[in-house]
Amino acid sequence: MATGSNNDTLAGLVQFDREFFDPAHRFKTIGSGSLGGKAHGLATAQRVLSTRFDASSFKRIEVSIPSLTVLRTEVFGDFVRRNRLDEKVCPDDPDEAIARAFQSADLPVSVVGDLRALIEQVHTPLAIRSSSLLEDDLSQPFAGVYRTKMIPNNQPSADDRQRRLLEAIKLVYASTFFREPRGYLAATGRGETRDQMAVIIQEVVGTRFRDRFYPHISGVARSFSYYRSGHAAPEDGVVNLAHGLGKTIVDGGVCWTYSPAWPTAPAPFASAKELLKGTQSTFWAVNMGRPPEHDPIHETEYLLRGTLADAEEDGTLSRIASTWDPESGRIRMGIGTNGPRVLDFAMLLAFRDLPVNDLVRSLMKLFEDELGAPVEIEFAMTFDPHRFGFLQVRPMMVTGDVVIVDDADMRSSRALLSSDRVMGNGSIDGIRDVVYAKAAASGPLDTRAIAGELEKINFGLVARGTPYLLIGFGRWGSSDPSLGIPVVWSQIAGAKVIVEAMRPEMNVELSQGSHFFHNLSSFRVPYFSIPLSGRASVDWKWLEQQPAVAETDHVRHVRLGEPLKVRVDGRSGRGVILEPEERA
Repeated sequence: MATGSNNDTLAGLVQFDREFFDPAHRFKTIGSGSLGGKAHGLATAQRVLSTRFDASSFKRIEVSIPSLTVLRTEVFGDFVRRNRLDEKVCPDDPDEAIARAFQSADLPVSVVGDLRALIEQVHTPLAIRSSSLLEDDLSQPFAGVYRTKMIPNNQPSADDRQRRLLEAIKLVYASTFFREPRGYLAATGRGETRDQMAVIIQEVVGTRFRDRFYPHISGVARSFSYYRSGHAAPEDGVVNLAHGLGKTIVDGGVCWTYSPAWPTAPAPFASAKELLKGTQSTFWAVNMGRPPEHDPIHETEYLLRGTLADAEEDGTLSRIASTWDPESGRIRMGIGTNGPRVLDFAMLLAFRDLPVNDLVRSLMKLFEDELGAPVEIEFAMTFDPHRFGFLQVRPMMVTGDVVIVDDADMRSSRALLSSDRVMGNGSIDGIRDVVYAKAAASGPLDTRAIAGELEKINFGLVARGTPYLLIGFGRWGSSDPSLGIPVVWSQIAGAKVIVEAMRPEMNVELSQGSHFFHNLSSFRVPYFSIPLSGRASVDWKWLEQQPAVAETDHVRHVRLGEPLKVRVDGRSGRGVILEPEERA
């Protein structure tokens, strides 16, 4: 295969050879063309860590980029052309049919030979990750749009391992043709343009525990956050931690959120019992045991969920869990006593013998200086040995507009809704369309139906270039339908303001899914959270009085005679949406 550009040498990249785990060259490439957005970020991280990071300050922790090989974009282009996939795949084909067409296609022989050499000497689980040209674009990112597949890579036969690797690569390639990316392209004004895909083959950071392979912690850290919590300022940033694979975080699942400037600040729960109910109770791992039924087009084919009981049996909770004492009603740090476990990461954050929080803050500052903008980083870590795997870095879009939302605005008789828990900053005028989930038909059992109905309304509004306000219940973009409405970004990409209102059965903390958050911040979409209790509320009565443009079983679309006024003060976390002065 042809080599990459001369800039690769400066970035410390080398053409693939037979030593995947070569300590001197963790980052290798196959083919020509671009690395794609995600791999480019990792190349930057590789260079910065090797030249500017002071490892002596964190001697007990190995900080590194997990070994990887990148199939550059020309491999994808050659694959599509040779197999005439542009002719065989129709835009209206369902994703499953597209995926199966790609599975039947053949990768270039020279690439298959390189991948055979790789798989013959690698027996650790691998993550097959997308790295398209548009991923991590600052202005219009495609975060979370394409597929990632993890494989155990533990079959005795090299033929079997190679087959699973090729299937995973083809699934990532196929996802560039899937419905979600097509809808996303339309929503961002790119029309029928198709993205170009590079693929990252990377070792999974983790440890094997019986039939499960996973890291002790996964994390996403942002150096700037318009989510306010306690004493934290936006510049203090925010960190999300989870046990097991980072899928929990990026899918918007329940995880631990804290300010790195105030790592031991009390969590925003009214009681210890609420804390127990509102923290992570399951985790994702790679299945190293009995293989499941073969399903190459299924993204989570080789993943499984574990419980806290499983984690305790694996011995992975000692640094990250506390214990609820039902008799006293208190949470006790550590797992030295019997009782339900709470994943609050208190031992890790309160004691600095293993300075993980200091390391995260140091890395955020390092990459902020390098990229000249606030950043988001993803990582995974194991204990004993202490290994911090740096998985991704990308810049964040942060607006500097000064907007003041005062008490009078919050109490205004014209307030359709207001909240002091708002992400974003700035003013938006011109929105006349409101799409909202009906309160009477928005329970946990309705969320999948709501997502489907919203997609159709969103498609029509995007086609007409009409911005809208979106209001729903629970956590938007959650992979767990019981927590909220499980939309993917393309299903609501035309929304210019998003609101999550809580119900008693769907009362969760602010959404913090990595990909969802990154898309919100990059598109500058304000995100309002309306808690179950407090002064924040939605003027449902006024909304119901507006004439409907369209209505389904669960969703209502209304159009106002005059536009709404949206104001968000990112410094205070306050926001208000004002109804037109002449109310309908």
